[in-house]
Amino acid sequence: MQRIEHIRQMARYNSWMNERLYAAAAGLPDEALSAERGAFFGSILGTLNHLVVADLIWLGRYAAHPANHRALQALAGLQRPTRLDQPMAANIRELTALRVQLDACIEALAAEIDEEQLDQPLAYRNTRGIEARKNFFALLMHLFNHQTHHRGQATTLLSQAGVDVGVTDLLAIIADESAP
Repeated sequence: MQRIEHIRQMARYNSWMNERLYAAAAGLPDEALSAERGAFFGSILGTLNHLVVADLIWLGRYAAHPANHRALQALAGLQRPTRLDQPMAANIRELTALRVQLDACIEALAAEIDEEQLDQPLAYRNTRGIEARKNFFALLMHLFNHQTHHRGQATTLLSQAGVDVGVTDLLAIIADESAP
């Protein structure tokens, strides 16, 4: 599998999994979603919010890529978080709308990227102002890995709250290549 195909597959998986996760979360009352559960970001809502925050931060950094990806223009009017736990929505319904918008942007970015752009380094500052310059492909993989990491926490928290998210494996969206 080529890198571009891998990025596009991960973008599809990201959207698919977020749809499942948010649908599962929507079945709980707001109080249960906001309840402190001892996770890195406290609650189910806090964990899902952190993923939105991190995606906004990373997609904002990706906008500085020399290729000037059109897909990232969709984020122009969105608030830019300054903290990793900054609330981006008042409830799961508002957060879901933002998540759908971000996932569409990520899929559009994946469709727009070409191979030559992947090896260009991307210069950015982290949330503490420290400068970095890293491989763009590796930073894209970080975005997807970070999503998977915290979605795993969210599925555990949902399971503890009595909600079954169902199948979460990437394997579920990988096409079967059996001979006819």
